[in-house]
Amino acid sequence: MSNYFEFYSIPESFLLDEKALKAKYYQLSRDYHPDFHANAPQAKQDEILQLSTQNTNAYRTLSDPDLRMQYILKEHGLLEEGKNELPSDFLMEMMELNEELMELEFDFDAARLHAVGEKSTGTMAQLDNDILPVLQRYPELHGITREEALQQVKTYYLKKKYLLRIQETLSKFAARS
Repeated sequence: MSNYFEFYSIPESFLLDEKALKAKYYQLSRDYHPDFHANAPQAKQDEILQLSTQNTNAYRTLSDPDLRMQYILKEHGLLEEGKNELPSDFLMEMMELNEELMELEFDFDAARLHAVGEKSTGTMAQLDNDILPVLQRYPELHGITREEALQQVKTYYLKKKYLLRIQETLSKFAARS
């Protein structure tokens, strides 16, 4: 089973042409539609079914920017359980946010909730801003620079996941108030 980018004959990239991806998906959906191969030998029917399934999985993964990022990092062996360290400066910053969340738990204050929300949104926007040039350059990179870019993307991905958990907690608070 080839990887999803090879399957679609497109270069590995974090930023994709969504229209071209969808067009390729629809083309392969027609090519691999089981009904068009109903009279083929069983082995061919099984192969078509497998290709049809791979097409669906590839599209589902590559059409979602977060799943695509996760997929690329996994393909490069960069998302291993227990080996996903975050930079200590980021963790210190998040510890402050988590402490503020705990304080809100005991002593709810709408203004403070708003301030923590602003802070997490600002941090997320900064992360997105900082990683964009790396994502844009990625397809042209090779060797060491590509490895460095993947490490930067991994750190971004892990930070974003962490921030999303904080934002989830914030939205629970907001729903309660």
